[in-house]
Amino acid sequence: MRFARGDRLNMVSYLTRRQLLTVSMAPALPAAASNTVSIPVHRIVDSKAHFAAGSLERFWHVIWPQAVIDFGRGAIHLETTDGPGAIAHTAADRPIFEGLQRGALNLMLTDHLPLYWDNARSLPGVTTLDRGYHLSIIAVRFAHPDRAPFLSVNTCVHEMLHAILGDIFVSHPSAVQSTRREYRVDWYATRLWAFHDGGALRRIAQEYVTRLRRHAP
Repeated sequence: MRFARGDRLNMVSYLTRRQLLTVSMAPALPAAASNTVSIPVHRIVDSKAHFAAGSLERFWHVIWPQAVIDFGRGAIHLETTDGPGAIAHTAADRPIFEGLQRGALNLMLTDHLPLYWDNARSLPGVTTLDRGYHLSIIAVRFAHPDRAPFLSVNTCVHEMLHAILGDIFVSHPSAVQSTRREYRVDWYATRLWAFHDGGALRRIAQEYVTRLRRHAP
């Protein structure tokens, strides 16, 4: 989940000109195939969503392929499956997710996030633990590819990292914890995208996969 634009731009104060130049000039580091980690990802397109014209096509042709490439640069393979599903709602507008699978990181594509989370903020995504299911919801209308190191990274990579890094296992984080999580996620995403470096993240990803398998059917 992302903060308001003003809050995000405040992070510029943490970056130096030298850091940004280092990122843009970083050489590609080869990833060792023997150390590749495979993360099961179950993709679902919300059958009840009304997608904006061209948004779903843009996601499949631009945003998702880039996410696969970014993770691949760190020797992290996304092992994908696809299935039907939808987002329904209760009388209290709490979303009900249909079609989720255990033992996988579920990636639900919809047009915009349920009001339960979005609150009219046009958020591009949110990641949560729902009834034991690991779930990243992407609002394809607002999702975007990599834009700026440390500040605006691929929406899919950002949201999936919230699960991989364990953020979904801590309920009710404080405002400070939430802010640190956002910075940490975009740091790891930038390491993948710009440095092609996933050494530290692979170890975390392997632990995450082990945890996922414990809940597999």
